[in-house]
Amino acid sequence: MKKLLIAASLLAFTSTAVQAEQKTLYVGAYGGSTEKLFKENIIPQWEKQSGAKVVYVPGNSTDTLAKLRAQASSQELDVAFIDDGPMAQAIGFGYCDTVKEDTFGSLYNAARMPEGKAVGVGIIATGISYNTKMFADKGWDAPTSWKDLADPKYKGLLAVPPITNGYGLHALIATAMVNGGGVDNIEPGFKQFEDVIAKNVLVFEPSSGKMSELFQNGEIAISVWGSGRLKALADSGFSGGFAYPKEGGVKLLVAACPVVDSDVPELAQDFLKFVTSPATQKLFAVKQGWAPVNKSVELTAEESRALPTGAGIVDNLINIDYKVVNAARGDWTKQWTRRIEN
Repeated sequence: MKKLLIAASLLAFTSTAVQAEQKTLYVGAYGGSTEKLFKENIIPQWEKQSGAKVVYVPGNSTDTLAKLRAQASSQELDVAFIDDGPMAQAIGFGYCDTVKEDTFGSLYNAARMPEGKAVGVGIIATGISYNTKMFADKGWDAPTSWKDLADPKYKGLLAVPPITNGYGLHALIATAMVNGGGVDNIEPGFKQFEDVIAKNVLVFEPSSGKMSELFQNGEIAISVWGSGRLKALADSGFSGGFAYPKEGGVKLLVAACPVVDSDVPELAQDFLKFVTSPATQKLFAVKQGWAPVNKSVELTAEESRALPTGAGIVDNLINIDYKVVNAARGDWTKQWTRRIEN
């Protein structure tokens, strides 16, 4: 009996010690379907593998960047998931530590952010989405260029997000590029929108939910949108197509970084390696519409529909210099409001 009591005491002590030693990783990432995927699939697998616990802090990219800024003197987050534009700001502010080099080993070069301070965990492309049935009924060929947005046959049938939305910002930059400008000379983009493209636009729509409704109701035939958004709509049964313009779609990188001064830096690095592993990358592709950054992931034609997969597409995506864009974006937004959506 005495031996049994001693054994029970030792077991209780060991259990308490294990609980006391269990470390916690605080992850700031997107809400909605992303949060659901993390909590139901990704986090339980990593917790089992690592023995650590994850506290998930939901928020969009702007929210997470704001948290990093507010907690700059004493960061609470250990890993932050942020879109590449705001992530460039986070890196610039010094909030991101360097990602371990071996994490990048099997990834596309497109997954590496400046100075190796963040790693892409998924690739979304901004391109041209369209209603394939409507195009077929009208005898139209699929769009092939950013210049197609100016085609008068799309008058009243085009939707473009405003530039406060990432897809709209990409549309402006791509339009500037194909008209002789770029991020260093955005005026050709503004002029083309002001003089031509805006005449075709039914609505400058920021909401992806509303954009889906516009397509499903037959109110629009074509839009500037993300590959993942179109895939989700097409997966629901809509006859949608996604065109990668010959000049290149625009790369939107879903990125993650290990936060500086984390008290669990090794866990943060391990988590980044886990979310860029083939199994997790496939989950992101199938469930979220994020194209894999890991070269070894294999997807069926159905699973990869519309996604920027393979070196032929990934290497042709337009990369944006967010140091230039982030500095100019406030002025561009004022111009857009005054000249385009007035």
